[in-house]
Amino acid sequence: MLKQLGKATFKLYGWTYQYDPALLSDKQVAIGFEHTSNRDAILSLALFQIMGLKIHTLIKKELFKGPLKPLLEALGGIPVDRNASKNIVTQMAQQFADHEKFTLVIAPEATRAKDGETRKPIRTGFWHIAKAANVPIVLMFSDVKTKHGGLLGKIMPTDLESDLLEIQRYYRTVGIEVLIPERK
Repeated sequence: MLKQLGKATFKLYGWTYQYDPALLSDKQVAIGFEHTSNRDAILSLALFQIMGLKIHTLIKKELFKGPLKPLLEALGGIPVDRNASKNIVTQMAQQFADHEKFTLVIAPEATRAKDGETRKPIRTGFWHIAKAANVPIVLMFSDVKTKHGGLLGKIMPTDLESDLLEIQRYYRTVGIEVLIPERK
């Protein structure tokens, strides 16, 4: 039923999707570009339903209060103290170790710029989590111009600089420019 709901969501918004089940593992960090609006989150959730994946995502702990808390937990939300984020990599690596199946979805910071702002290079926390947990990074995309999205590829983290260049190459194939940090 959830799969059908996911498909109906894509149809409602007039979007199409693609995914190759071979790109998925029992454990992975999924990242997505281009993040242009909150509709991206809705379409991502719909795609995960179509793929039959239970996902988890990091959400600021301040939102886990009152009636929102059970909803966020049901959606796979993991509360994060943004002021104490230094330990997130270790905490997430432990989550991967504790579960037989675990998909962590992250929209890397700097995937969206407010109107008039210059986009910044992406933050690399997703890579550090995947590397520490020894899990692949699955690349998702959404293209608002063509209303098409899905899974683009998968990499196993080895070397940060070369992996970021590989991620950048993947996204260029669908016309998405991912800015990566300059290394000194």
